[in-house]
Formats: sequence, structure tokens, C-alpha cells
Amino acid sequence: MTSRSQRHQHTLLALATAVAAGALLSTTLGGAATAQPAAQDRPGAAPVALSATARTSLLQQARTSAAATAQAIGLGTQEKLVVKDVVRDADGTVHTRYERTYAGLPVLGGDLIVHTAKSGERKGVTRAAQGSVKPASLTPRIAPDRAEQQALGVAKSAGSEKSRASRAPRTVVWAASGTPVLAYETVVGGFQDDGTPNELHVVTDAATGRKLFQYQAVETGVGNTKYSGKVDLTSTQSGSSYTLTDASRGGHKTYDLAHGESGTGTLFTQDNDTWGDGTTASAATAAGDQPTRPTARRSPGTSTRAPSAATASRTTVSAPTRASTTARRTSTPSGTTPASA
Repeated sequence: MTSRSQRHQHTLLALATAVAAGALLSTTLGGAATAQPAAQDRPGAAPVALSATARTSLLQQARTSAAATAQAIGLGTQEKLVVKDVVRDADGTVHTRYERTYAGLPVLGGDLIVHTAKSGERKGVTRAAQGSVKPASLTPRIAPDRAEQQALGVAKSAGSEKSRASRAPRTVVWAASGTPVLAYETVVGGFQDDGTPNELHVVTDAATGRKLFQYQAVETGVGNTKYSGKVDLTSTQSGSSYTLTDASRGGHKTYDLAHGESGTGTLFTQDNDTWGDGTTASAATAAGDQPTRPTARRSPGTSTRAPSAATASRTTVSAPTRASTTARRTSTPSGTTPASA
């Protein structure tokens, strides 16, 4: 049986291998590649909390201009951008995160972020992987069933119980490492060896049947809280980032309201699974004190919104500010219930 720590180390190693070539460099439109500056190096770079109306407006603008943006940043005619998220800094700079498709297929490793100044000028692009995403062929040579059986075998080897494919394998383009190829992505449900719900993603080469990558989307992170000390937090992994989304309990999510008491806020997202530092200087400290711990009881579909310092997306850096430690739990579809830290 594979221990949680061993599994977590394996996942991190695999992720590091997959994204090493595309270490999220910010590539200017002029062609020179430079590391993206930290928030403290650019005044006004700290993200701000967006109202629901403002966020919806920015997302709609990005969707409307997605085709023009794809052309402007040099994507091929078969590539399209799918808007996933948006962050706006205090100086008006907007960071829009996209996923990519090729010939209508999702591109794993095709994520990118376009940075746009308040004036509307595009300042640069941050890519998860560099180079073309065009595979040599779009015709699979193996059946999806073979990929599914491989994924179930991987889950069983990891000690998973009651493993089953959550859905039929989907056809994708794998571009996170090596030469882009046509592939299948299979998601395996059931339970991990420690009883945690399973969401194991296995990517299989659609031509050779070789396993290309695997990662566990349901992880147990560490929360360094102010009032409860060190606690376990059930988080969700997506690619190289983690969010405070508890998939094991109805998709409960924790948002940052940046000292506010209402609004949409920003889902806590970062590139590692250790949250907070035990002080109010970190917004994630307050998030860890909210009911995202595995022992907390809550109804499916609820979300905690912590009015603490804003955290940015995985490509921008938040300036540390004092975090409040009270929160509101928002139940869906209606009603709000106060929740103490």
C-alpha cells in the first residue's frame, strides 16, 4: 500500500518533470523571454477583489476577443483559446488565464496567461509550455478501453479501492512535455488507500498505449492556521496548481474577499499544497482556519468566503497584507450562514 507522503512526493516529481521546460516565463510580445516580475518590483501589482459584475464583464470581454487574442499572440489556425479566469491588479493590469484547444480537442499543457495593461496594450504572455502544440496525427491507434484499463491498473497499484472510471476517456492533445501527441485522459474514481475520495488522472498515448502522465487531483494539504495550529486541508490539484476545493465533500470552496463581507472573491489558488504561515500576514492562514478541514461537516455545494488579503492567480504575486480571520459560509442555491474561524 502506498503511503500518502510517498504518493504526494511522486505527484510532485511528476509535475516538476512535466512543466520544467515551461517554467512559466513571461514572454514579451517583442520576443524576449524574461521572468515575470514579483509584485513588490512593480508598484500596484497586487491583485484586487473584483465584484461579481466586474469579473463577469472582464470574462465576457476576454471571450469576445479570444479569437483576436489568439492571432495576436501567434497561435495557429487550429488553436482556440478558452477563457478560464481573470485577475486585475491595483494598477489596472489584467491577467487572463486561458486553456487551449487544437482542432477542437483540449490541450493538456496548453494553458497560458495574457497580461494586458490598463491602456489595453498586451504586455506579455505566460505559457505553461513553450513551442507548438500540433501533434503529428489526430487519428488514434488504440481504443479508449485500453487507456481505461491502464488507468484502472495504475489506481489499483496505488492501493485504490472500488476504482472505476468516472467517465469515458476523453481524447486530448498532450503538450505538457516532449513532442505533442494525441492522447486519452482517463479519470478514475473510488477511494484512495487512506479512504480519501479518488480522482486519479491518467494520460495515455493514443498511438502507442504508453502512459504519459498521472496525477491525483484530490490531495491532503497542510494548513498553518492562527487558532488551530497545523491542520490537514483537503485541496484539489489541477496541473501545477492547487485550490482550496474539497472535492470529497461536495466541492466546498474557500474564497478570499480581501477584507470584504460580500462579493465573489478569488478562489484560493497557489503552486504548492501548504497553506498559510500561522500569522495574519498570510491570507491563507485565515483560509486554513475556515471549515475546509477534512473533519468539518458541511452540506455539498457550500463555499467559505474569507475576508482576508487577496491572493492572486498562480502567475501573479500577492503583496502580503493583514488578514482578517472571520468568514462567511455561503450555501447554494440561496442563503448565507455565518461561520466562525
